[in-house]
Amino acid sequence: MATNDPPWAQQLTLLLDRAWQCLADGAHTRDAAARYPTLATISDAGRPQARTVVLREANRARGQLAVYSDVHAGKVRELRAHPRASLHVWDAAQRLQLRIAATATVTTGDDVQARWQPLPDHGRAAYGHQPTSGTSIPDALAYTTTASREAFAVLAFRIESLEALHLGEHHRRALFERGDDWAGQWVVP
Repeated sequence: MATNDPPWAQQLTLLLDRAWQCLADGAHTRDAAARYPTLATISDAGRPQARTVVLREANRARGQLAVYSDVHAGKVRELRAHPRASLHVWDAAQRLQLRIAATATVTTGDDVQARWQPLPDHGRAAYGHQPTSGTSIPDALAYTTTASREAFAVLAFRIESLEALHLGEHHRRALFERGDDWAGQWVVP
């Protein structure tokens, strides 16, 4: 069947390569589509919670992504209680959606020193709000920021499955799973 869809959307291996390139770009390039994925967690009340995060690392060899957070943020508490999470990326230019199911690990303290050290001062200021993240305040700016390594957490996401959907002339959707060594399977869009 002749198509105007890009070659990478027509073969499983190329589609998986494109998905990982999208994620790698997000981890390293400020204006990349995958720089700000949506992270979904489960609240203490069992309700889904979604928020935008900043993708900091994408490691294909380990099948892992990482984001940073203030240790007092709700997402950290939620992931400690329920480590299953989803991440969502929409790349409008490529018409590519990525849905990622993962298991999260929260790391803090001395184990995050190597990631804390290269952060610039303005980046470090995002970790250490007073009062802590999520606390009610009397007006929008009634808080201070003080860089605190003790408030810095790395959220590592071990990818269990990655679903890629290309919306082209012919929509194509594939599911890649860790359990089958990322071989991939076409599924109906």
